[in-house]
Amino acid sequence: MNRYIIALDQSTSASKAMLLNKHGQVVVKAVRLHTQSHPAPGRVEHNAQEIWENVVAVLTEVIAGVNPTEVSALALCNQRETTVVWERASGRPIAPAIVWQDTRGGEIVADIGLRNPSIAPMIQERTGLQLSVYYTAAKAASILRDIPDALSRACAGEIYVGTMDSYLLFRLTGAHRTDVTNASRTQLMNLRTLSWDPEICAAFGIPMGCLPQIYPSDSHFGETVCDGLPYGLHVIGVMGDSQAAFFAHGCTSLGMAKATFGTGSSVMLHVGNEPISAPQGLSVSVGYGFGGKTAYVLEGNIISSGDTLCWLRDELAMIHDIREIESLAASVPTTQGVYLVPAFSGLGAPHYAENARALICGMTRGTNRAHVVRAALESIVYQERDVLDAMRASGTQLTSLRADGGLTCNALLMQLLADVMDCPVQCAAISEMSMIGVGLMAGLTVGLYQDLHTMVGKYMHGSKVYQPSMDAVKREEMLNGWREAVARVKM
Repeated sequence: MNRYIIALDQSTSASKAMLLNKHGQVVVKAVRLHTQSHPAPGRVEHNAQEIWENVVAVLTEVIAGVNPTEVSALALCNQRETTVVWERASGRPIAPAIVWQDTRGGEIVADIGLRNPSIAPMIQERTGLQLSVYYTAAKAASILRDIPDALSRACAGEIYVGTMDSYLLFRLTGAHRTDVTNASRTQLMNLRTLSWDPEICAAFGIPMGCLPQIYPSDSHFGETVCDGLPYGLHVIGVMGDSQAAFFAHGCTSLGMAKATFGTGSSVMLHVGNEPISAPQGLSVSVGYGFGGKTAYVLEGNIISSGDTLCWLRDELAMIHDIREIESLAASVPTTQGVYLVPAFSGLGAPHYAENARALICGMTRGTNRAHVVRAALESIVYQERDVLDAMRASGTQLTSLRADGGLTCNALLMQLLADVMDCPVQCAAISEMSMIGVGLMAGLTVGLYQDLHTMVGKYMHGSKVYQPSMDAVKREEMLNGWREAVARVKM
């Protein structure tokens, strides 16, 4: 009897897997961290072979002691936009994976815009994404340009190009496939046809034959045929990690929104079953493809959220542990006018200032590390507010805001979020909502789980709701200071 779902999350910092039982409860969980390298300014890389080995390790750990025939499905979610190019014959990557934070494709993007000034509006209209280095297209183009013979090999069908999900699917099943949520973040997929756009692929110099086939998120993507894992596990359910969290929150109605806090942040707003035109600075993506329907979302992606706090720990040595941040930031009532704009790799939505660099301003002789740490915490919610303000321009009314990710355990941060957003914030009772989301999709697809909203209710039981309590005048004063700081880094 099939009784389990395996959910895998390949994130920016780690590969994680969990075994879910027929009630949706977590039976066992495994985690493996991987190396992230910064070989030059603006460059961020992962070793895709290391990630594959870690994925096999965590899957092996969670399936130990379980008869593989009892597993209904293996589901997968992943860090998005991160780009891998690998050999079709061996599965081995030909270069480091280029992480979504990496900005090396700037010259390619600039050249595309110069060669055809009308192409940027066309790309945004068809893909929902502003022409930018942050998406897969520019990253893939840079690998095909920089690695000798890579382009000719791609044209000959010897190498494949894809996001992390398609790389892992290939290593797991031998099939070159992706889902609509990940494909919608490449800047190569037409949102209306849900297929690769020949004109856009040509503009980036990416042969369509090296790209994966696109499937709905709840599809059967293949069966495991790789060494190190049981053969014949059905891979069902694939989504980008942010979309998987969106699904886990039960955001299936117009106006529902969620914010995921990880290395960066993703804010998503459900806008219906047809793509819309994105307000300036935001993107339109596929939220999920499930049950024969495609849900679309407005999305704003913030580059540095949790990563800003890691920077305080790793580069500035202001803290020894991320858990110290809440009490240290709470030890001062305000930042005393200090603002930190974490534009380490440029600014994301809604600014998209790729050449901006980080700034700390407003310091006086009385500024201490608590003020700087609080400013770092506040920078996260200010960026969220910037995205929300841009979303309001779409005309879609925000009906609820739900939050997930590791940073939701920071009560000060969540209260600041409610105050600065000026709306209630409901935090998930568990932190691994991306894995839960893709696990739910797989379980619903195979019939192990019967109803999405009943399952979501289980995961939200005991969740905390933060109510806004900040004076409107104080809120606007803080936001004005933030806007002035952002204007300085964009000069």
